[in-house]
Amino acid sequence: MKKWLLALSLAVLAGCGAPGVQDYRDAQPALDLPQYFLGTTDAWGMFQKRNGEVVKRFKVVIEGRMEGEQLVLDERFAYSDGSTDRRVWRLQRQADGQWRGSAADVIGSARGELAGNALNWRYSLLLPVDGTTYEVDFDDWMFLIDEQVMVNRARMSKFGFELGQVTLFFRKRD
Repeated sequence: MKKWLLALSLAVLAGCGAPGVQDYRDAQPALDLPQYFLGTTDAWGMFQKRNGEVVKRFKVVIEGRMEGEQLVLDERFAYSDGSTDRRVWRLQRQADGQWRGSAADVIGSARGELAGNALNWRYSLLLPVDGTTYEVDFDDWMFLIDEQVMVNRARMSKFGFELGQVTLFFRKRD
């Protein structure tokens, strides 16, 4: 019992010092999601277990378009093991400036807060692994570096315990 309580206390304390998206409100260049993602964007990434081992590498081609007030991101993944996948995000800016999003494998609604050059995106995803589907939580941080390059680091967890990280580099095509 004491070990469980100690682990829970440490997890709570670790989250207390995390930066908030508003800490980046003055960072430039300012990220405008539709402006950045309209057209074609290429991305390269990898998934690492919590011990740092790279498990999977991938490339993504993202086609972005507006459908009314929705930003639609059609993502096509090609993984290092030869498998492929597709996710279509539908994103909508809210009256308070935040973003909400949905995709077929996202549970409920993804929530995003944007400030300056940063977007913090949180959602639960149905993740298939070796014939079993797991519900995992993502805490995504995206940072616009310049007009063409953005870096994304996501923490993947279940029940508050980190499973691994996803790192992505985006490059907008001219």
